[in-house]
Amino acid sequence: MKILVTGAAGFVGFHTARTLLERGDTVVGLDNFNDYYDVNLKNARAAIIDEYPNFKMARLDLNDRDGMEQLFKDERFKKVVHLAAQAGVRYSIENPHSYIDSNIVGTLHILEGCRHHKVEHLVYASSSSVYGANTAMPFSIHQNVDHPLALYGATKKANELMAHCYSNLYGLPTTGLRFFTVYGPYGRPDMALFMFTRNIIEGKPIDVFNYGNHRRDFTYIDDIVEGVIRTMDHTAEANPDWDASKPDPGTSNVPYRLYNIGNQQPIELMRYIEVIEECVGKKAKKNMLPLQPGDVPDTYADTEDLVRDVDYKPDTAIETGVRKFVDWYLEYYQSDEKQSA
Repeated sequence: MKILVTGAAGFVGFHTARTLLERGDTVVGLDNFNDYYDVNLKNARAAIIDEYPNFKMARLDLNDRDGMEQLFKDERFKKVVHLAAQAGVRYSIENPHSYIDSNIVGTLHILEGCRHHKVEHLVYASSSSVYGANTAMPFSIHQNVDHPLALYGATKKANELMAHCYSNLYGLPTTGLRFFTVYGPYGRPDMALFMFTRNIIEGKPIDVFNYGNHRRDFTYIDDIVEGVIRTMDHTAEANPDWDASKPDPGTSNVPYRLYNIGNQQPIELMRYIEVIEECVGKKAKKNMLPLQPGDVPDTYADTEDLVRDVDYKPDTAIETGVRKFVDWYLEYYQSDEKQSA
């Protein structure tokens, strides 16, 4: 079937598109190749999936309303996997307008395209950041999430609300996936694993926020992709037991679903750093700092609904996942030409 994957030159989008291509689907990727981080890395990802005969890339911005309308009209997608977004909690404090442009306006254009062109199922990336000020662990899709701590999380919650409207008004099946701290090969240079690995190798100090007292539900990229594809293949349906007098936030009486995709094993940040040190073979120089604005101390995913509905439970150990990242990093950046990233 023909599937649109937005953010196809991005971290999760690249791996998702490649897995779909390998199983025989036709994929149209969409990406604007912006310079939020090293465009060379995006081009390297795109070059790999460009080799597949059943793939083509649309270099297009989600904000281009006319371009998006034409893309949906020309391609007639059966399903859409919407992974493009302006990412990063801390950057949302510095540059809030980009999050409205990409995450709100861009998602509206996706929803409109799906509505007008009879897309069978929209799967979109949400985030564990929507849990915000919640402290009840593990985080459950059945909890209320009305207290975001940064604009990034607020835009992801807004995406969930927008999707519900379209499920209600137009019967569009939508599934939102709350990702928990994704890591792995071809990961983003602004994420902790990438920055820690680079600085440790180069003998530079790493910034350790909250004095290392973070716990994160680190989730390996292959586990995220498996969750994305399984939920895409499992079209969202209404919950027949949904009660409007006691509304369940994770389901609805319309074809709308939410799932957490996380490893269900919160890891202390200091242990995460130890694993990187073991893989790199060098000790880190640590710059201990307080909690950053917008950050939460801990994340921990409840994946019971994911297991029940699509029979999948992420389980890659950080020792395995970090080793695969470090091996990739050393191979990818071994040439002098790529040291600038």
